[in-house]
Amino acid sequence: MLLLLFAVAVWAGIQNALAGGGSFVTLPALILSGLDARAANIASTIALFPGQVTTGWVGRKMVSGAGGLRFRTLVILSLAGGALGAGLLLLTPSSFFARLVPWLVLFATALFAYGSFFRKPKEDETPHLGRLGAGIAQFLIAIYGGYFGGGIGFLMLAALTAAGLAVRVAGATKNVLAGVMNAAAVAIFLFTPHIPWLRVGVVCVGAIGGGYLGAMALKRVDERIIRGFVVLLGVALTIGLFLRQGR
Repeated sequence: MLLLLFAVAVWAGIQNALAGGGSFVTLPALILSGLDARAANIASTIALFPGQVTTGWVGRKMVSGAGGLRFRTLVILSLAGGALGAGLLLLTPSSFFARLVPWLVLFATALFAYGSFFRKPKEDETPHLGRLGAGIAQFLIAIYGGYFGGGIGFLMLAALTAAGLAVRVAGATKNVLAGVMNAAAVAIFLFTPHIPWLRVGVVCVGAIGGGYLGAMALKRVDERIIRGFVVLLGVALTIGLFLRQGR
C-alpha cells in the first residue's frame, strides 16, 4: 500500500505542476489505505503542502495585489480564511464529511473543467471587482480552501483576473496565496490527533519528486491532455464516491 501511495503521490506532484488537481488523486488513495474521508483530506492537505510552497517560491517575483488591495492584505485574508475553513473541517463529524465529499469533488471537477476548457480570460480583461469585492472573494475562497481545497486555483484565477490582474500575474499570485491559505490549515491540522505520519511522509516525498519532474516536463507536455485526464478522473471519482455512499 505504501508503494501505491508513493506512486500516486508522484503522479499528484506532476499533475499539480502541469495542471493542478493533485488532491483528486491523493484523497481517494488515502481513503483506500484505510482512512476515513475527513482524516484522508487532512493527511492529503499536509502532505501536498511542501509542493505548494515550492511552486509559490518559484513564481514569487510575479505576485501582485489585486482590485486595489495590497498583496499583503490578500495574504492576511488567505491566512484568516484558511484557518477558519480548517476549523470548520475539524468541527464537522467524520460521517457528515464522508457524505459531503462526493458533492465537493463534483463541484471541484465542474470548476476544474470550466477553468480548463470553457473560460477564456484575456490579458486586457476589464476589471469587475473592486477592493471590497476582491477582499470578500479571496476570504470566501480561503475558507473553502481550508475546508476542502479542490478547485481553489481556478476560483482564485477567476477572482484575480476579475480584479484586474493579467493572467500570468494572476497565476503566480494564486500559487502563492494557495500555499498561504493551506499553511494556516496545516498549522491547525498538525495539532489534530492520530495523524498517519508514515502515509503522510510517503505522499509528501512522492509529491515533491513528482513536482520536480512536472516542472522539468512543463514545456514538453501538452497541458490540455493532463487537464482532460484530471476531469475524467474527477468524474470517475465522483461516480465511485456516490456509488460507495449508496451501499
